[in-house]
Amino acid sequence: MSRPDLDPDAIQARYISFKDLDCDGNARRVMERIQHLTAAPDRGSPFWDYFLGKRQPASGPAPDDLFLIHAHVNTIRELFEDCDDQDALALLDWVEEACC
Repeated sequence: MSRPDLDPDAIQARYISFKDLDCDGNARRVMERIQHLTAAPDRGSPFWDYFLGKRQPASGPAPDDLFLIHAHVNTIRELFEDCDDQDALALLDWVEEACC
């Protein structure tokens, strides 16, 4: 996993159109990493069960992955730091800077 490759001007595109950023795809990659890391028996917790359960709520509309990441970015960052997952941290930083 690595930081998405972008045209040098793409990061500025968020202020205009979000063109070529693939925020949804990269948010999905962050969520996949969270699922992978929290599947380990020593990483699971009630919070992560709650967090991942928000993706498919029992009622009401499901929030998109980008919204969930934005709302919990510091907790996600802590998970990635605790797991020493530098690639996931770089991707999270990119998603936060480019899409949130």
